[in-house]
Amino acid sequence: MNSTRKLALSAVLSALSVVLLFVGSASQVLDLSCAALCSVIVIFAIIELRGPWPYLIYAVTSLLSVLLLPDKFAAVIYLLFAGYYPAVKRLIEKLRRPIPEWIIKIVLFNGALSLIIWTSKRILGLPDEEIAFSVIVYAVCNAVFILYDIAMTKLITFYYIKLRPRFRFLNKRG
Repeated sequence: MNSTRKLALSAVLSALSVVLLFVGSASQVLDLSCAALCSVIVIFAIIELRGPWPYLIYAVTSLLSVLLLPDKFAAVIYLLFAGYYPAVKRLIEKLRRPIPEWIIKIVLFNGALSLIIWTSKRILGLPDEEIAFSVIVYAVCNAVFILYDIAMTKLITFYYIKLRPRFRFLNKRG
């Protein structure tokens, strides 16, 4: 795939991500789900486009969502965790040692979660009832993160085995 096609596909994926984050922002119930779907788009870009393109998709989507979304919580989740996590996950899993991988992932997630909570309270002005620094919030979020990471691994495996061979136009490297 030449760089013009990669640029066009990156623009489409960025636009799709912003639209998904807008849907999550407008509904205020789907903000976490839409941010997770946008991370799947980044996974697709990492696998098919490689190079700087997934990072550009993350940067463009983050910038546009922070500027354009009516409710910024979905943008904050994407910016501070969901957008870059697929790339970081790929790097961490190159260690090939399960225990250190999970320790790094959980420490990274808890740092991102703390930053998301702080940003949501101090910059976005969300009340303490919605999101707080509490043991229950961290316990539930860590459990959801572990399920998210496992589901992401299963989805990547499914894509490589079942879906990628069907996308012949993407498999041709240029």
